[in-house]
Amino acid sequence: MSRTATTSSATTKVREPSSILRVLRDPAATAESLESSALVLGAALFAVGGIVAWISFLGRDLPIAGEGSLGQFVAIGSAVVTIVAFVAGRIALRRRTQSPAAQPEPLAGLESPGVHIHWFDLTAIGVAHAVIALLGWVGLSDLLEQSFQGAVVFSLPGAVLAGVGFAVTGYAVFLSSAHLTPMLLSFVLALFLVVGALASMLSASDPQWWQENLSALGMTDDISSLAFNVTLIIAGAIVTTIARYATASVPVTTAAEVRGRNVVRVGLILIGIFLACVGVFPVDRFFFVHNTVATGMAVVFAVVVIGLRWFIPSMPRVFILLGYVYVGVIAMLGAFFATGYYNLTAVELVAGVLIFSWIIVFLRSSGAMHSPRAAVAAT
Repeated sequence: MSRTATTSSATTKVREPSSILRVLRDPAATAESLESSALVLGAALFAVGGIVAWISFLGRDLPIAGEGSLGQFVAIGSAVVTIVAFVAGRIALRRRTQSPAAQPEPLAGLESPGVHIHWFDLTAIGVAHAVIALLGWVGLSDLLEQSFQGAVVFSLPGAVLAGVGFAVTGYAVFLSSAHLTPMLLSFVLALFLVVGALASMLSASDPQWWQENLSALGMTDDISSLAFNVTLIIAGAIVTTIARYATASVPVTTAAEVRGRNVVRVGLILIGIFLACVGVFPVDRFFFVHNTVATGMAVVFAVVVIGLRWFIPSMPRVFILLGYVYVGVIAMLGAFFATGYYNLTAVELVAGVLIFSWIIVFLRSSGAMHSPRAAVAAT
């Protein structure tokens, strides 16, 4: 027994840590080199961003939030950094897949049989990351402004803080881009919808917008209208991407199951298209089209949920029952609105949360059906 262990330990090779030169030459060869690449990118962003910030801040003190503040500089700069880091992460991953010397170590990603990610998918996902970074730093700076009222930031510490903000943002986005999985994509969608909706609500020029409907956020000429409509358009593009990956994980064995899976895929893609159209056609200028696509999104969702047990018979019964409950709640909210008990804004908010949470849980459930453990249990 000890002799075997000695032989095994003698033949086992310990992987040497990646050098900086090797990381720069092949940044995504292994998970370790990918992590090192993110650190190198973060360090570069800290240096470059800090120098640019120091030159911009030279000779003046900065407020924490608001116009011309440190928070505004970091937020806008982080949005630019996000695009750069996201593109760098995808390029590193592409170089790994094309390199003949790449290690066989698997890295999680969006590569899935039967699904091809398109440039517009990556564009929507990258913009979503940028918006999350922008609004996240704006929100954090506003919170700090309330915590340190009357405080200012000197130019040199402000430049250091800006460099740190750029480094943290670039590090996180680079790894998110390189390790982008359907599960992570669903998290990005949820976070993007939350920050986009909150930003639109907080910046609305009419504080009583909620007395009309949720779409009232998108029919003004201020920044809240732009934030609301852009959020819906990008979220719709992400939903179409999620629809393809969620249904690609569903195991099928017969022609009928393939047709059922395709019906669900088309239904989810239609939900994403209708959601984007809600943002493209504001209610004040395109009343009929806006209401048609909004209603169509709810109708398609109900059809997919109710028919799911026949479209995908292998779907867990607990999840199917959850969908029935969701549809029942939405129908009850519609009845409350018809009787005047709820206003339309409350109905739209709750229905939107239910629909998107169902899509995210569907993605997780279909992924669990395709996991190795599920396959072993099935046999």
